[in-house]
Amino acid sequence: MENSTFNSLTLQLEGLMITKFSRLPLFFFFFFSFLFVLVANAGMILLILVDRNLHQPMFLLYCSLAFNDVLGNCLVLPRVMSDVLRPPAERLIGYHQCVVQAFLVHMFGTSTQTVLMIMAFDRYVAICNPLRYSMIMTNRMVVKLTVSAWGSALVLVGILLGLTIRLSRCRTLITNPYCDNASLFKLSCESVEINNIYGLTFTVVLSVVSVGSMVITYARIAAVCLSRRCKSLNSKALRTCSTHLIVYVIMFTSGKVSIALHRFPQYTEERKLAIILYHIIPCSLNPIIYGVQSKEVKKVLTGWFQPRKVQSSV
Repeated sequence: MENSTFNSLTLQLEGLMITKFSRLPLFFFFFFSFLFVLVANAGMILLILVDRNLHQPMFLLYCSLAFNDVLGNCLVLPRVMSDVLRPPAERLIGYHQCVVQAFLVHMFGTSTQTVLMIMAFDRYVAICNPLRYSMIMTNRMVVKLTVSAWGSALVLVGILLGLTIRLSRCRTLITNPYCDNASLFKLSCESVEINNIYGLTFTVVLSVVSVGSMVITYARIAAVCLSRRCKSLNSKALRTCSTHLIVYVIMFTSGKVSIALHRFPQYTEERKLAIILYHIIPCSLNPIIYGVQSKEVKKVLTGWFQPRKVQSSV
């Protein structure tokens, strides 16, 4: 008898195992987190695009990160919120929709690292070669770096999902709150050795290149700062680099925690919550860190609100 679940176009998301008492508090936590991420990141993008004083390579590159944060949360949180209010049996998703979600979810994770790498290059040029900064970091170079960051992520993730969609499926349960590559190829009864090899290689290479570029970049920046005795320049370099480094460490740590929890089956629910928080925590903190640390952003915001105060006092 033919298995009725073979290559089924309807899949079921396991989602979070929650009680009826925690359903609404969890829903509102996700809802307000989603709202904050959207408003904060979209607000930063709008601020940078509207104010010409912020049309600098550092902020233009940051727009890619903010856009990526909005994209990553729009892909995950609305679906998670709707599933929180549904019973497990009704958490259904079409196979093609699941593949698209998995592709974009991995694009979010990969492009976050590639965008942060090109932002580190920008900081390196600004601090280590300030006299040639305007000649190197032209608008054309910003476009090239942005395209390379997103293009490399597109190729790597395209191969990752391409290896998965070639497999037939004999199961229908996605043991995750949303679709990702590992959950999809686990639906197959075929050999997934190639998927595991490429997935592991992809993760290791991306992590090594990402961490390696950060270590080399900041080691050279530190060497330049130690060799010159200008306290004001070193203070500015430390401020801008610490902002970028904090964002990277938060992203890297939250991502690796969710990956590490895969090794401990007894923490299944904690793992599910961790991969959702991977989308929420870094994306919520990024605009705060850049907004608070950046003198340019604070100056623009002060200029927007100060005239109103003056007029109201007259």
